[in-house]
Amino acid sequence: MFCCVTATFLLRRVSALLIAVVLAGVPTAASAEPIRVGLPAPTGPYPVGSTDLHLIDPSREDPWVPGRVRELMITVRYPARPNTEPKAPYMAAGVAAAVAATDAGKLGVEPNLLDYRFPTHSGIGAPVADGRRPVLLYSPGATLSRSHGTTQMEQLASDGYIVVAIDHTHEAEAVEFPGGRVARKFRPAPTLDVSKRLITTRIADTRFVLDQLELLAAGVHRDADGRAVPAGLNTALDLSCIGMFGHSGGGFTTAETMFADPRISAGADLDGSMAYSQSSRNFGRAADEGLDRPFLLMSAGDHSLDTDASWQQFLGHHRGPLCRVHLPDGEHFSYTDYQTLLPRLGHTTTAFVGAVDPAHSLAVQHHTLATFFDTHLPHNTRDENRTAAPGCP
Repeated sequence: MFCCVTATFLLRRVSALLIAVVLAGVPTAASAEPIRVGLPAPTGPYPVGSTDLHLIDPSREDPWVPGRVRELMITVRYPARPNTEPKAPYMAAGVAAAVAATDAGKLGVEPNLLDYRFPTHSGIGAPVADGRRPVLLYSPGATLSRSHGTTQMEQLASDGYIVVAIDHTHEAEAVEFPGGRVARKFRPAPTLDVSKRLITTRIADTRFVLDQLELLAAGVHRDADGRAVPAGLNTALDLSCIGMFGHSGGGFTTAETMFADPRISAGADLDGSMAYSQSSRNFGRAADEGLDRPFLLMSAGDHSLDTDASWQQFLGHHRGPLCRVHLPDGEHFSYTDYQTLLPRLGHTTTAFVGAVDPAHSLAVQHHTLATFFDTHLPHNTRDENRTAAPGCP
């Protein structure tokens, strides 16, 4: 939680004083029971299925750990048939422990009070619903896990999309691989070169995942460890309809990946700057040269087109449809699961999730993302029980 994002990804910084504040209502270290939390259930017409896949790119050396090839973990969520499969935990055990330790340090509580192993609403390996589905990629914010966007992803999968979440290994706080091996965050000095390497790595990660999805659609049924994908997932992928969205650094990643790869037809940036350095106006290529495909900018609090020079640069060069939505009472982490989790932990801090009602914030986000992608990802085999809302929200 409260990832250590630099000016690369945020226009503003949260006060160190506010980070250290311990808010009322949080159990003390003497409390024996973990704080029980959960996420709202998706409201679309489909149950949600989920599978984790381990991918290895033998052509790339890991940029943070010399001598190792690049490997990733992804989670694929998809419309499922009605099922009784066990629900996937919010985080893998090793990730849950690492994130709880980091979050507890910010909240001033003991790590064992934060239980991030609670069940989600996604059935593990549930049978895939019939039909071909448009695909959405998700890239999390800097240091965050692919799990931190679960609410948004489950909703979109329930609506009929296949959603693929990517962990950027050694940038996320922790990534757990099959067998329980955990790759922890690498902490290079926050320089301009490091920031550019982060985005370059994220772009390569995303394009590699797209390549692997193409192999999957072509009939490959297993991941790098021989783990089989759910039956029917191969034929459900409609890779002629690909969108992408991401929070913070993931939004920047979305724009830069779209610039590099024409396979992505529409993208959304959830409160992420497109600058390596705002002060020196060192922007990404998408901001400097623009995109020719639909793009959505979602912002919150004091971050908006009016205050972000990289967004202003992007607007001046963008050549495709553009949508903008602002949550004035929200904050940067309103676009993550912390929008829901913090209040349930007994917190009312506005420094991270704003003063907006979480239910209202989530409703706006769900409507906006669904409307945007429904409009700009033409898909000829939509379900008769699902109607796309026209236009930009």
